[in-house]
Amino acid sequence: MVVDTQTRPFAPAPAPAGELPGRGVLVHEWLARTGGSERVFDHIVADFPGADVLSLWDDSGGGGRYPGRTTRETWLARTPLRHHKELALPLMPLAWAHQMRGAYDWAVVSSHSFAHHVRFSCSPGMRKVLYVHTPARYVWEPDLDARGGGHAARAAGPLLRAIDRRKAAEAHTLIANSHYVARRIERTWSRTAQVIHPPVEVAALAAVGDWRVHLDGPETARVRDLPATYVLGASRFVRYKRLDLVIRAGEAAGLPVVLAGGGPEEARLRGLAAGARVPVHIVTDPSDALLYTLYQRALVFVFPSVEDFGIMPVEAMACGTPVVVNVEGGARETLAGRPVGAIVDPASAASLRSGVETASACSRSSVAEHARRFDAPLFDQALTAAVVRAVRGP
Repeated sequence: MVVDTQTRPFAPAPAPAGELPGRGVLVHEWLARTGGSERVFDHIVADFPGADVLSLWDDSGGGGRYPGRTTRETWLARTPLRHHKELALPLMPLAWAHQMRGAYDWAVVSSHSFAHHVRFSCSPGMRKVLYVHTPARYVWEPDLDARGGGHAARAAGPLLRAIDRRKAAEAHTLIANSHYVARRIERTWSRTAQVIHPPVEVAALAAVGDWRVHLDGPETARVRDLPATYVLGASRFVRYKRLDLVIRAGEAAGLPVVLAGGGPEEARLRGLAAGARVPVHIVTDPSDALLYTLYQRALVFVFPSVEDFGIMPVEAMACGTPVVVNVEGGARETLAGRPVGAIVDPASAASLRSGVETASACSRSSVAEHARRFDAPLFDQALTAAVVRAVRGP
């Protein structure tokens, strides 16, 4: 087990009052029904109610994600590629490089691929603020993202990196979602970024003492069939989330395991579950209320993947459940050096066992209180203040 001694300030300064001058636009890569970056962008849109919205395409449902707002899409939305992100990836820089119509004085850009490449005509003095989920991993760290591992992607890498660095240099202010990402920004773009952790609806989660009251009959039965004590893992069922390591953690600690989520790795996870030395229960496609119930009832929440941040560990802590996170990545920042969980090397069974034991001994009331430092209103205050400084500053 590794102990994190870093500390974080509890709350940012309140945002200055008053409207931002001029006309603004809010930019995001693409809009899907669900997703961590979309949830962050929802807050950005709410924080700046007078600004227009622009994305590559909006596939978030009928009527658009933000009814009543002026929303625009790029030309890529008019092609069949809008439903195939992997195939559209090579064309995304071109879509953003195409000059968008409209004169804007400032922009807030939510970027994890190429949204920060966006160009506007008639906006020579625009102040651009980037909220960076990560510089594109398939461009800068192809060993961490299979999409950048092909021959064509590697051949185009040097040119893409040069363009990407130049576009990042155009921004007035950079904000990273974690210190882990801020270090990546410095390493790849040679820029310094302020850190504002993503918003988590901590107060809403903590306000419900027992989420089982919000379950329907079949969900209640699913919970009733689970063991009284278990290690929980939850995410999309994709390989990089490393849910197999949650099973290993349960085996190392001699505890049953519950895996919640859905995706292409379900069959493989079921095979691993069948051969595990402890009982493994798989809960597919849980509703929000069921997921929150699983958080509340779990002994610990194990989050072994290497992530830019870690919204789900904060959600688990808001429900009073201590967490076990990877020593590598941004999720360790959710602990902020406090006794609310454990940081482990997930490749080591001994580290996993020690981490589960340490986390399970944490005070659940202290864990829930700690989660409040990531509550959504603190994000709103900090982001608004940063954008106001950028737009009004010298």
